Amino acid sequence: MHITQHTDYALRVLIYLGTNEDRLVTIQEIADRFAVSRNHLMKVVSRLIRGGYVDGLRGKGGGLRLACPATIIVVGDVMRHMESGMDLVECFGKNSTCILDPDCQLKLALSEALAAFLRVLDGVTLADLLGKSERVILHVLRPALAIPK
Repeated sequence: MHITQHTDYALRVLIYLGTNEDRLVTIQEIADRFAVSRNHLMKVVSRLIRGGYVDGLRGKGGGLRLACPATIIVVGDVMRHMESGMDLVECFGKNSTCILDPDCQLKLALSEALAAFLRVLDGVTLADLLGKSERVILHVLRPALAIPK
């Protein structure tokens, strides 16, 4: 299983916001903290806002915050929202041209594996990812390098 960089960044954004729940956070701050592209993060955050995971407040003094408590943000739901397709192989799609489809045992095994993967993530909330080490790393330790603006 492979998740896209978009999803990876989405989870990092949520973790960062979850460890900074007492204040608004800017996209630039997150980009600097994780040493990632601000432009790329803007796309990720936009999708998180559309999904109802993040609130974005515009204007002076604006920023980002979680749209709901970390205890109800389910990682499996975030994955499904951020990943454009969870098709592990071509035959998962609607336009399969494989001659083994629809009775392929590989397709069945991969479908079960994907379901198991998502089932595990459905049992994990954002709150579960906000441990002491994340709080220390994201608050106490300062980033060594930041991407130039």
